[in-house]
Amino acid sequence: MLEYVKTILVKVSFDVRLFEKELRKALKMLAQEELEQLRQWCYVRFSGIYHSIVNRVFAKAS
Repeated sequence: MLEYVKTILVKVSFDVRLFEKELRKALKMLAQEELEQLRQWCYVRFSGIYHSIVNRVFAKAS
């Protein structure tokens, strides 16, 4: 499931609202250990463009 979520996030990364929406959906779908992997991947992959969104979404997940 984690790889599927990563694929979706890459595909919607052109749109800030879609990206945030899909990231929020992912938090509901994944197991706790997968969430940590996703968080790390998001910071590596998207910190340049969506750093504030990644911070906000994962802050609410904690």
